[in-house]
Amino acid sequence: MIRLRFESRLATPAPDVLAEALTMRGVNAELMPLVRMSYPREVENFDLQQAPLKQTLFQSWLLLGGVIPMDRHALTFEALYDNGFDERSTSWVQRVWIHRRRIVEQGKGCIVTDELEFQPRLPLPGGLAAALARRVFEHRHARLRDRYGVLPD
Repeated sequence: MIRLRFESRLATPAPDVLAEALTMRGVNAELMPLVRMSYPREVENFDLQQAPLKQTLFQSWLLLGGVIPMDRHALTFEALYDNGFDERSTSWVQRVWIHRRRIVEQGKGCIVTDELEFQPRLPLPGGLAAALARRVFEHRHARLRDRYGVLPD
């Protein structure tokens, strides 16, 4: 299993970040322009915290640059919390994809933490799978910091 962790200190209160970051519209705001996740129209503003547990919410195309299909993801939540979620999904590329997100109040802002554990279906040379996931999540966190500001130390 490959394990990665990302953290951003944001200058926006946790409830404001949660309201956007836990919707598919918010997910794509973080991912674009690198990647876009397709989703049924009816879940565009759906609060992911209302998702059924341990069953596929929907199948999503992961689209490189927002247009080129590169993976098919079965989005499944294992647990939901007031401040985040535990996702345990599978895809054509990932045998196991575990994504834990927490958004915790910190002073006048919040801390967003993403922890990933995943196992590619095929071995990729030279840590390529970890490098690609790291690039996508570093991009996501940069987009969060641009949108919500950085919490001063």
